[in-house]
Amino acid sequence: MNENDTERMLAFLKELRYRPTDTPELADLILINTCSIRDKAEQKVYSTAGRYKRLKKRKPELLIGISGCVAQQKGGELLKRMPYVDLVIGTHNIHRLTELLKKVREEKTRVVSTELYNSIDSKEFPTPEVEGIKAYVSIMRGCDNYCTYCIVPYVRGREVSRPARDVVEDIRRLVDRGVKEVTLLGQNVNSYCGDVSFPELLRMVCRVDGIERVRFVTSHPKDISEELIYLFGEEDKLARSMHLPIQAGSDRVLERMRRRYTVSEYLNKVELLRRLYEDMSISTDIIVGFPGETEEDFEKTMKVVKEVEFDSIFSFKYSPRPGTEAATYKDQLPDDVKQRRLEVLQALQKEITLKKNRLLVGKTMKVLVEGESKLDKTELTGRTTCNRVVNFPGDKGLTGSMVDVTITDAYANSLRGEL
Repeated sequence: MNENDTERMLAFLKELRYRPTDTPELADLILINTCSIRDKAEQKVYSTAGRYKRLKKRKPELLIGISGCVAQQKGGELLKRMPYVDLVIGTHNIHRLTELLKKVREEKTRVVSTELYNSIDSKEFPTPEVEGIKAYVSIMRGCDNYCTYCIVPYVRGREVSRPARDVVEDIRRLVDRGVKEVTLLGQNVNSYCGDVSFPELLRMVCRVDGIERVRFVTSHPKDISEELIYLFGEEDKLARSMHLPIQAGSDRVLERMRRRYTVSEYLNKVELLRRLYEDMSISTDIIVGFPGETEEDFEKTMKVVKEVEFDSIFSFKYSPRPGTEAATYKDQLPDDVKQRRLEVLQALQKEITLKKNRLLVGKTMKVLVEGESKLDKTELTGRTTCNRVVNFPGDKGLTGSMVDVTITDAYANSLRGEL
């Protein structure tokens, strides 16, 4: 989500003739795009901004801005805490970036813009500035679920969906720039409610000439429909991977999280996906140490991980977020308990991921070539339909092509193969 916000900001900044640099010392403008989903991410904002404070002293005309969820959450507090910051721009105001920067420069003033809106203007979503063959495309904004641990509805607002025609037009323009794979973004893509249903939107995107592969995140287990599940068998361009956050393996914890599904309901949907598509990869999010989580609750989560054998997980210690219901619960767990449980969970998942990767050795898979490998410029890298990274020898001219690669070796985070 934040990557897409950054790409949108770059598109707006291009209007003011800004261009990106990898060297902060050369910058006339530094924008720190932020996340506040966990406390650690929020604290990084202050340490990162502090590093640029020294640049501002040497170069007073440098503008420093904070955008994203921390900007939305803290607003004017950031200007008080960091007097060297010039601009605070919330999640709904990216489309006002050029206007606000002009105001800062011309009026020599500091600006805060954190208004939330109940509708989407097509001007808010310029075609993202992307490099390479992959791009993110927002199809909606906000969330109406109000899980007790989650700050997203408070910093991203209520759910609003973009018209399908705008999404498809974005993707056509991206194809003209060389994009081959798009990922549709939403806090809960299953609840997309534009002028068509989410499965119909996926059909429209899959029919765009030039697109080779379509992905989407994130799906809420309570909303995923059988129509969507069966669509994987109808649309060849739809990647065989599903990110389906379970968060916990205990019904008691899920109820306190206000997730609105049970473990058995979740497992039934996973079973259908796996029964229909043997090459379907399933990833998930898991929070350990939620308030009141007992050892028995945690063991139930471990049981689910062993049963499902997720291809990968994104796992986190519970982090109280100001303004959320769970932050007020009295039965918060000590950090050492949360850390121990996280380490146990991650060790198990590491074994599972390596095991599943090794099962792919000897198989020939379709890989969309993304370009040079980061570790070895003489090799190429790409992803399979089930979202595995594969590195292999090959000519750079294959970038953007769909090629057959035979898997020769497997590691914890990637595969190795040959054309």
